[in-house]
Amino acid sequence: MDSPRPPTYNHAMDSTEGRPFLKMHGLGNDFVIVDARERPFLPSPATARLIADRHRGVGFDQLIVIEPARQGALARLRFWNADGSEAGACGNGSRCAAWLLGLEARRDEVRLETLGGLLDCTLLGGRRVAVDFGPARLDWRQVPLAREADTLHVPLGAGPLQDAACLSVGNPHATFFVADAEAVDLASLGPRLEHDAWFPERANIGVASRRPDGSLRVRVWERGVGITQACGTGASAAAVNAMRRGLVGRRVVTHLDGGPLTIEWQSDEHVVMAGEVSLAFAGSLGPELIASAENVEAERVEPAA
Repeated sequence: MDSPRPPTYNHAMDSTEGRPFLKMHGLGNDFVIVDARERPFLPSPATARLIADRHRGVGFDQLIVIEPARQGALARLRFWNADGSEAGACGNGSRCAAWLLGLEARRDEVRLETLGGLLDCTLLGGRRVAVDFGPARLDWRQVPLAREADTLHVPLGAGPLQDAACLSVGNPHATFFVADAEAVDLASLGPRLEHDAWFPERANIGVASRRPDGSLRVRVWERGVGITQACGTGASAAAVNAMRRGLVGRRVVTHLDGGPLTIEWQSDEHVVMAGEVSLAFAGSLGPELIASAENVEAERVEPAA
């Protein structure tokens, strides 16, 4: 394995009052990562929002808390969005955590437990990591949608975005295929569609256009966050939906604002995403940021169906 060994994040910064964390990102999709395997850390929505504040906290798209595994995995991951809501899955965040845990355990294959299910991750060398989301969930009940519909053509839309393709890769996604993804006012349309009545759990909203070289340009409004530099599950959803519609082959490069991710929909129906991760810095959360999250019993949350 040719990657540099990261700092042991239980001791990323020596502090008797604060809580060590690492700041990582996958193509600009950024995360605060806290190790809670030995010292519990369960943030309230208000605490998560405060840490997410880029002026008064640290700033993140998602907060990742690493807990002891419960299903035979190496570790359990929990994700909080910037608005304080908890997410079932985060593709780029899972790749970042897998890189840390794989180097720590000196193994290339890492199984992680999430609310959205078990994820098998592979360290590919350097800082490149792949994550297997398992089979895409294509039934309307699995997305979930509010009522029965053909998930490849959901009669949902706003303005120029019409005819959504929906699925779940651990969290709900709707993809709209357009001539030019750059031209879409996603900042305006994204929040409207995220909260549409079709989505009882809200949804991530993606726009995608096919490039002349056969790759996809993808932009994503993330549920509970907003527009991000890169959304791994959003790129995966866009790719699989494009494959379902016959727009691309079973392996495609998706170009997000922060860079490329390669998505493969394998013959066993598993969706595998691969790309780079980066370690930005280590720090310590101050007492005022973590008071409500320290010394709590981690509540049991059943994995999503």
